Amino acid sequence: MSATTEHPPVPETAQPAAPQAAARPRVLSGIQPTSDSFHLGNYVGAVRQWVDLQHDHQPFFFIADMHALTVDWDPKLLRERTLRSAAQLIAAGVDPAKSAIFVQSHVPEHAQLAWVLNGLTGFGEARRMTQFKDKSAKGGEGAASVGLFAYPVLMAADILLYRPHYVPVGEDQRQHLELTRDLAQRFNGRFKKTFRLPEPYILKATAKLYDLQEPTRKMSKSSSAPGGIIEMLDDPRVTAKKIRSAVTDSGSEVRFDVEAKPGVSNLLTIYSALTGESIQSLEEQFAGRMYGDLKKELAEVVVDFVTPFRDRTLELLDNQDHLMQVLAQGAETAGAVAEGTLRDVYQRIGFVAPVERRTEAG
Repeated sequence: MSATTEHPPVPETAQPAAPQAAARPRVLSGIQPTSDSFHLGNYVGAVRQWVDLQHDHQPFFFIADMHALTVDWDPKLLRERTLRSAAQLIAAGVDPAKSAIFVQSHVPEHAQLAWVLNGLTGFGEARRMTQFKDKSAKGGEGAASVGLFAYPVLMAADILLYRPHYVPVGEDQRQHLELTRDLAQRFNGRFKKTFRLPEPYILKATAKLYDLQEPTRKMSKSSSAPGGIIEMLDDPRVTAKKIRSAVTDSGSEVRFDVEAKPGVSNLLTIYSALTGESIQSLEEQFAGRMYGDLKKELAEVVVDFVTPFRDRTLELLDNQDHLMQVLAQGAETAGAVAEGTLRDVYQRIGFVAPVERRTEAG
């Protein structure tokens, strides 16, 4: 049994994003370029829903390369992964004709507004951020960078620049959105109403995918072993092998039972997430059959699903001129909004308006 991608690849002739009707609520989200490939868990849990947001919202989606500097990084890898992330968003169905897709560092107003917001953020307030505590725990707070400490303030700037109505957030980012709202209220109260208070856009409940080798642990780039995670840019043969090698459970009945059969339940969840078939329907379909049958058919489903995604991503990376045009147009669209917001901020905090710079030739 095969599955098709839910959102077909964007054709080469798609026009870059342009500002949409004001009636559409604005939404903003970003993704860090910290890996070579999206994995199936974050695609199902987030990226696929970004695609759906395009229909009724004015979306701004960015590659958060500045946030990638909060931990040690390799310049060559960062550059490559930034382009890979952009290509994968497009391959997943984020349409440049409907969404502004851009690189964070291409819009300098992100860093400029972050500095202003740093001046409004209390040290203790920033220090209480859970992610800083968690990420600095391993090496000790003394070894953590100032960038990691100030990460939530930059995130607040990312959001407030675009005055969005909604920000898609998972539970791990909710605290950062609360800080963003606090800073917006603080600025509006001290100076003049400038920022919209963004509301969390709670992504609809989706299937949680678990590690193929440790099915009681969430599929995650940071905690899963290579054999436990489905990388969407893997060679399809590698992907099929991972599915066939997935951990199952005692007994032989194909039945959804998270407590007694976490391995089989995870495979059924992946099958359902990619085909739209209900778990109950799959249980009936595999009644009286063996685990091997489930793995074999699921391997085909996953390969059929990721192959066009992989092919489109590689096609975009082979034609980087087109990809860079998409990112340039996205940055132009985003920059027009960000520039207007920063102009208002600078005027209200008391900065002297700059005169146009002259070159030596001028």
